[in-house]
Amino acid sequence: MERERKVNVMAAKTANVLARVEPDVKKEAEDILSQLGIPASVAINMLYKQIIITKGIPFSISLSKKPLARNEMEKTAFDSMMAKGLAQAKANDSRPASEVVANIKHDIQEWTK
Repeated sequence: MERERKVNVMAAKTANVLARVEPDVKKEAEDILSQLGIPASVAINMLYKQIIITKGIPFSISLSKKPLARNEMEKTAFDSMMAKGLAQAKANDSRPASEVVANIKHDIQEWTK
């Protein structure tokens, strides 16, 4: 009679992570993860492993490149910007309006991502 071998499969030890997340961000992210077939816990574990591998945040974190509104600018910064624009206009340093509009549309799309 052959003896049965018992194979012990040990589950990896786990720790809980408790984080507060905006409800709409959580729902949207979990909907995408669901479509990918990835549980949120696996995605969080992947993020933590990437932090370990890269020894940092595994994606770029930067301040928005969104331009400041006039009331958010210091007077000197605004005056400098206007002087630069005036000098460009006097030097006939310009671009076609269609190019400017295309650039503005592109920038708005980038800012609203």
